[in-house]
Amino acid sequence: MGWSDGDRQRRVGVPGDGVRAGARRAAVSAAVAEQDERAAADAIEVLIVDDHAVVRRGLVAYLESTSGIEVVAEAVDGQDALDKLRRMATEGRLPRVVLMDVLMPRMDGITAIGAVRAAHPDVQIVVLTSFGELERVQTALQAGAAGYLLKDADPDEIAAAIRAADRGEVHLDPAVAGRLARHLVSPPTGIAALTSRERTILALVARGLSNREIAAKLFIGERTARTHVSHVLSKLQLASRTQAALVAIREGLIPPPGM
Repeated sequence: MGWSDGDRQRRVGVPGDGVRAGARRAAVSAAVAEQDERAAADAIEVLIVDDHAVVRRGLVAYLESTSGIEVVAEAVDGQDALDKLRRMATEGRLPRVVLMDVLMPRMDGITAIGAVRAAHPDVQIVVLTSFGELERVQTALQAGAAGYLLKDADPDEIAAAIRAADRGEVHLDPAVAGRLARHLVSPPTGIAALTSRERTILALVARGLSNREIAAKLFIGERTARTHVSHVLSKLQLASRTQAALVAIREGLIPPPGM
């Protein structure tokens, strides 16, 4: 029995099918490779700064398995971070985000944030620390941090904070955000209600300076000095300079007598 053309094609295959199939597979492989290269090129380069090696290793292990993020260097403290960033800048490979601890030897994280932002304004910084006190958070944000996370944050939240910082957004730990919100809703009281100038006035009052002496020291009028002192006492709900001195000592504005 003879074969039709269709039978013959199904039996032996159309000449060139294998070549075309191989070409398609090669094209798909090339496309995948190109996509992988683009993803690697678009990955957010991160510098991890923490004085605990176990913390750095844990962060590296997680972030290296996270799509779109690449750890390019590690540093053990703020000074080490500045040194590494300086070298990386000369090589044209600055990271886009720095993940920074706060309490570290030689140079702490808060100081390092300001130094990094001054030297490399395009590098964003996310704080990752165990300390969530409101004053510490505010100081970090004022220094230029683009995010603030506590070390019990989920890995996914760390990645989200890094991506947000790279987009120029601020990402805060939920607990930290709650404290900030409550602070904004409730007006500050006590020494937190004082301006920087009023804190200086309080410290001078506590050291026993008169209104005239305060005026001379700050190059302001005596009446202005008296007004400042009155505002300080009123905000702190104090009746005398002696009470003001005790508050200043308690808050650490001046050392206790004899020290």
